[in-house]
Amino acid sequence: AHWRCVFANDFDPKKASAYIENWGGGEMQVGDVRDVSADQIPTAALDLAWASFPCQDLSLAGVGAGLAGDRSSSFWFFWERMKELCADGRPPKMIVLENVAGTLTSHEGDDFRSIVQASVELGYDIGALTIDAQLFVPQSRQRVFFVAVLRADSERLSLGVKKPSDTWCSASLKRAHEGLPPKLQRRWIWWSMPAPEPRRSRFADLIEDQPASVKWHSVAETNRLLRMMSPRNRAKVEGAKKAGKRMVGGMYRRMRRENGKSVQRVEVRFDDVAGCRRTPGGGSSRQTIIVVEGDTVRSRLISARETARLMGLPDAYKLPARYNDAYHLTGDGVV
Repeated sequence: AHWRCVFANDFDPKKASAYIENWGGGEMQVGDVRDVSADQIPTAALDLAWASFPCQDLSLAGVGAGLAGDRSSSFWFFWERMKELCADGRPPKMIVLENVAGTLTSHEGDDFRSIVQASVELGYDIGALTIDAQLFVPQSRQRVFFVAVLRADSERLSLGVKKPSDTWCSASLKRAHEGLPPKLQRRWIWWSMPAPEPRRSRFADLIEDQPASVKWHSVAETNRLLRMMSPRNRAKVEGAKKAGKRMVGGMYRRMRRENGKSVQRVEVRFDDVAGCRRTPGGGSSRQTIIVVEGDTVRSRLISARETARLMGLPDAYKLPARYNDAYHLTGDGVV
């Protein structure tokens, strides 16, 4: 409540509309970040600048072009805005960048090094954390957060810890750090945070009995999905029937090689955690859920409200009316 947003920008009018609907839109500018200028940011003292730039060229579901890709290159346009603010004598005290974990390894680590080097050259010390959303919500979703702090503040406050935390630093992050040249390692901060309380919510707790945005499959459609399962995955369904409680799982279509041929299979997980929320594009499909209560088995697409709950949003959060728009919004969001 003690934070006040003075400027916001999104390229997508539908996402911007959701922002305005929930937060008001006085500070929101819709359009390309390359068209933003520092003059549009009204406040002299800025505590935080945050950017979540497109991940399609970095993620495993994307095409792997890295920061040079058409979409992920928007990072550099954001960074030009940061340079303008610094030149104007208004450097943000802290800059946070969020993206997929693939940022650590894309282009053999060159993208990671580029982000660190750009921060150091602008007068910031920087570190990163890898955080899996399932520590807080029942969704498996790992992201990397770069946290850069003005060098003067970093040195004055003696920020960070001496050794990386296993909770907040993945093996990939540690390897990426090892690949930095010594001059960049000297400006690195190992961030740490208190361990979170154990998560109490399960995937099943978030499921709607009567969703408004989707319909339950027919018996025939559910049976068709079950027939597409391998014996191993079908055994998981049979095990869920004997659990003595409502079991909710996520179903995912995968192409598998069997007897020299490509076969589409439906795979299922019943570990109380949903798979990573994605947008409908980028090589991934909408999540299908399966609900097992004794011998009763039902299936359907995950609902818009369920995707919002998996992202940590309260039910009071206003979602776009169209299912696809809501699905895209939550799939692109930060938990």
